[in-house]
Amino acid sequence: MGARLPLRLARTAAFAAVCVTLATLAHVLGGGAAPAPGTAALGLAAVSALGLALCGRERSALTINLVLVGAQLGLHELFAGEGASYVTVHGHAQGGLAVGTGMLLTHLTATVITGLWLSRGEAALWSLLRRIGRRLVLLAPVAVSCPRPAAAIVRTRVVPLQPGFRHCVARRGPPLPA
Repeated sequence: MGARLPLRLARTAAFAAVCVTLATLAHVLGGGAAPAPGTAALGLAAVSALGLALCGRERSALTINLVLVGAQLGLHELFAGEGASYVTVHGHAQGGLAVGTGMLLTHLTATVITGLWLSRGEAALWSLLRRIGRRLVLLAPVAVSCPRPAAAIVRTRVVPLQPGFRHCVARRGPPLPA
């Protein structure tokens, strides 16, 4: 079953909002600075674009979690690289993905929680849509307008009876009782 645009937009908004909110919370709880509103909006736009590209049909829990891991890593890089405070807050001068254990664990925890939550919501949503679809099919029969076929033209050939059979009477049936 595929999703039309309104459903895709709703699913994308839910995915992006949850992903960016939990990434921000995990980033702050892991020892990082809160991202600026512009950076958070950029992250939201990037995750929304990714979500819109992937939400055309139902996705498995594994796919959702893999996308979330990538999104969390990307959001961490985006949030961490927004200023000079990155070096002092994170405690490492190289930046990149060489993060502390606390930061890594909070991002992975956010990913697991979000993945489980979204995959359960995904399964529930598609189950509900299937049930509604089945009920609509049962309640409202499909009205298909098909043109009525024209009456079939039957062409027969009338064969004249032979003169010997014109007055012949067939008396078939069971024998008369005695």
